[in-house]
Amino acid sequence: MTGVRTTAVRAFIAAMSLAASLSLFYGFAHWHSSDTVKFGAYLLAALFASSLKVTLPGIEGNLSVNFLFTLLGILELSLPETLCIGLASTLAQFYWRPVRRPKPVQLLFNLSQVTVSSAVAYAAYRLMVLKVLHGPGHLALLVAAITHFACNTSAMSTIIGLTESKPIRKVWNDSYLWSFPYYMVGAATAGLIHFLNAHIGWQSSLLVLPPIYLMYRSYRLYLGKLETEKRHAEQVSKLHLRTIEALALAIEAKDENTAEHLQRVRVYSMALAKELRLSEDETEALQAASVLHDIGKLAVPEHIISKPGRLTPEEFEKMKIHPIVGAEILERVNFPYPVVPIVRAHHEKWDGTGYPYGLSREAIPIGARILAAVDCFDALASDRQYRKALPLDEAMAKVVADADKAFDPHVVEILQRRYLELEKLATEQTPDAPAKLSTDIKVERGSAPAAGFAKSEETQMLTAAQRADLTTMISAARNAAREVIELKKHSSFLRLEDVFSLAAIRVKQFVPYDALAAYYLREEILVPVFVSGENFQLFSNLRIPLGEGLSGWVAENHKAILNGNPSVEPGYLNDTKKYSTLRSALAVPLEGASGLSAVLALYRAGQDAFTADDLKIVEAVAEDIGPAIETLTMHKANAAAAASK
Repeated sequence: MTGVRTTAVRAFIAAMSLAASLSLFYGFAHWHSSDTVKFGAYLLAALFASSLKVTLPGIEGNLSVNFLFTLLGILELSLPETLCIGLASTLAQFYWRPVRRPKPVQLLFNLSQVTVSSAVAYAAYRLMVLKVLHGPGHLALLVAAITHFACNTSAMSTIIGLTESKPIRKVWNDSYLWSFPYYMVGAATAGLIHFLNAHIGWQSSLLVLPPIYLMYRSYRLYLGKLETEKRHAEQVSKLHLRTIEALALAIEAKDENTAEHLQRVRVYSMALAKELRLSEDETEALQAASVLHDIGKLAVPEHIISKPGRLTPEEFEKMKIHPIVGAEILERVNFPYPVVPIVRAHHEKWDGTGYPYGLSREAIPIGARILAAVDCFDALASDRQYRKALPLDEAMAKVVADADKAFDPHVVEILQRRYLELEKLATEQTPDAPAKLSTDIKVERGSAPAAGFAKSEETQMLTAAQRADLTTMISAARNAAREVIELKKHSSFLRLEDVFSLAAIRVKQFVPYDALAAYYLREEILVPVFVSGENFQLFSNLRIPLGEGLSGWVAENHKAILNGNPSVEPGYLNDTKKYSTLRSALAVPLEGASGLSAVLALYRAGQDAFTADDLKIVEAVAEDIGPAIETLTMHKANAAAAASK
């Protein structure tokens, strides 16, 4: 409980205790009893009624029908007698077969609020009788019952709301409003007993016991129905939660960076939702969307999602469908709160330049505006395939720079004010380990698909002259590569690194580079067998697991990459004392008949230093070098096997 809430709770309890003390002091200072036997009988009946209690829905508390004797006391007894009945029956309600014993502060508050409610209801009745009706009447009893109900339930709702950080009105609506008709029935019963007492004698109050029991049974049946409905609602809620978890697991299978990112986005989003006073439905929707906003990436090819470099325009077009597809997937879940609009709009921008529909400003759902800013901030502050994480303050500065352009400025203002506090909170909340999916097993069975296998090739629109020049260069590069291969054929002493060294010399004639590394695949690890140029030592020490970093992605996906970020290679710049001027990488897979054998990576200073033509030339060289590397490796392996015999 925060300091502000604790102070408010203590102040409210102190105020109720003070009011109760004044009421008791006034009442017992004027103690009188016109009929002690009647008072005793009512007190015993109230104690019995206190044992007939029911648990209130949605909160830790219970309710009995002893309020009926408070109303009888208002009608027929003095104020101190009425207060005494209220206090005694409340004590019995707490200590007769309790589910758990109350804490002293809970007991103090409940005794105080019963005392205050009884005193205020007693005063309201006397005011109606003396000043309004000028005599007893049913209206006075009705006012007393409503006053008692209002004071009792509002006090309980207030303390629960303050203690549990719930809206007071919602607590009252959910947990106490339903009991109003029973107060009215209690008032009618008290009025009937009062009438019988006036004509038959107070002993007729014994007749109140059957109605009390009927009211208690009615309570139990009604609350039993509420409890059944509550359990059903909880089951539906748990079903939605399991659906969210299952879908999040599906995203995790596609993108291994997701779990921690989603947890952090959820923590940040919930904090901002609370400060912006989103409704309960909006908050629940944002919580689900913070986990599921990237579910549409299931429809995006995996090599695009994990690409450790800039996307091509064609790849970005594929990526832009994920908010729409995600919304279409989640529409099938039929959430009871608006998750779908948030997921559909989480890439919209404040100035209308986002996608998929170009919404702007308040037309973007508030949940999507929160999610957009938080998602971007955490992405900048986290490692990605194509770059290293930015320091937290730099990531925040970039988000602030885009306020009023990409992001809602009010959302950014709150995020900027609280990001250090929320970062600490997100770090402390370690996400549960997700279930492990069998994404890394190999299925042995299964022949080629009926349509066979195909190799897709992307073409670029060039002029006839450009095509001719490129064709000439590719042909020359291939001839140079074949020279290397022919040299290898005539020399049994050439090693793998020698072939790469000769290839590097030939490649540099057509594609300039500042560093070159050839990584050979050994047992799922890319090992540098040849390195030249800048950062020779850095590249020579790398051991790149298959699928990780830039070259690992190329090896796993059998696709080239253009102008990737060299710094994402695992282990390349782990030492903060090391610095590299290399900003662009061009990497291609070297494949033979049996699959990938190596990756050839070229590096240059400056952003976007390589061209698409450079890529085509290196790929042309790779088509010849790849089989040659495979053949050389097989010869070396056969020679080693023969020597060992």
